[in-house]
Amino acid sequence: MKVLITGSNGFVGKNLIAHLSERSDVEVLRFTREDDTAQLPVLMAEVDFVFHLAGVNRPQDPEEFKTGNTDLTRALCDAVAACGRSVPVLYTSSSQAELDNPYGSSKRGAEEALTELADQHGATVYVFRLPNVFGKWARPNYNSAVATFCHNIVHGLPIQINDPQANINLVYIDDVIKYFIAALDGQLPIERFVAVEPQYTISVGALAKQLEAFRDSRATLITEPVGTGLVRALYSTYVSYLPPDRFTYEVPKYGDPRGVFVEMLKTGDSGQFSYFTAHPGVTRGGHYHHSKTEKFLVIKGKACFRFRHIVSGEFYELFTTGEQPEIVETVPGWTHDITNAGDDEMIVMLWANEIFNRELPDTYARPLATPV
Repeated sequence: MKVLITGSNGFVGKNLIAHLSERSDVEVLRFTREDDTAQLPVLMAEVDFVFHLAGVNRPQDPEEFKTGNTDLTRALCDAVAACGRSVPVLYTSSSQAELDNPYGSSKRGAEEALTELADQHGATVYVFRLPNVFGKWARPNYNSAVATFCHNIVHGLPIQINDPQANINLVYIDDVIKYFIAALDGQLPIERFVAVEPQYTISVGALAKQLEAFRDSRATLITEPVGTGLVRALYSTYVSYLPPDRFTYEVPKYGDPRGVFVEMLKTGDSGQFSYFTAHPGVTRGGHYHHSKTEKFLVIKGKACFRFRHIVSGEFYELFTTGEQPEIVETVPGWTHDITNAGDDEMIVMLWANEIFNRELPDTYARPLATPV
């Protein structure tokens, strides 16, 4: 299958091409603003699908809206009609097509040209009236406020907010591309106007606050809930603006004669991750918790875990090694310790279900040798 992508050098075009390049059954032909519309009939003669992403949204002269949106789309529609085949066309319009401004009018004019193509020549047309699209590779000060805020916050530049309470509607680039590929594969209902889901609404002030929290997390080690939804998409976008020399950052390391302890990541509601080392024969721990729980995973070396119930005195001992991944979980009311039972340095990964609070540590020293 051959597809034509107009605006292939743009933000959406680059992401679409990256996804299509992962497929062996699609060949991409490109059309950019440097190309002449006279090439369109030639290109149309050999393609099976058109992603019409090209457009103008920030021109020097408002007349360029009509030239770059309406007129270009009409030229493309003429090329589709002239090729004598019903080539499907997917068009990225804008939610502003409903508004009476030069940009919206030019997008609406492009939609009308595509409607005529569908009605008069039977072409399948998908029109996406997209709100603000955000994601990796969007140009700051051009594509969206998200791109501008991410770029500026990453680089320590100020951001300008006129009305923090003003809401913006957003769709994430990967969600947009998922719909585009579904259309290419014939998996979308044949409807003229297509809405991408999910769409998100957030105030400008809340957006800035969230991006600043991503920035600050490197110092606090407290991650935002980046696993799902808008926060996931915003975090992926934010880190895409990091320059290569900012791909790394240091975390605190605490050392003593026993070894080192390093905190890696903290969460707002699901504890923290750390690791520690211990030299041969060294014992760490010797305490109990009332509510706190922990999970230990020996990465390297051989460990002896010992437990004693603080009331009954019941004792339990077990061994694990880095050769066989096995989680050891501490249980409230049992004092516990861990000893390096091998001849080499031991490395242990640790998760605790809460961030350590020096004021309320819920950690009480009691060596296992202490009688009940």
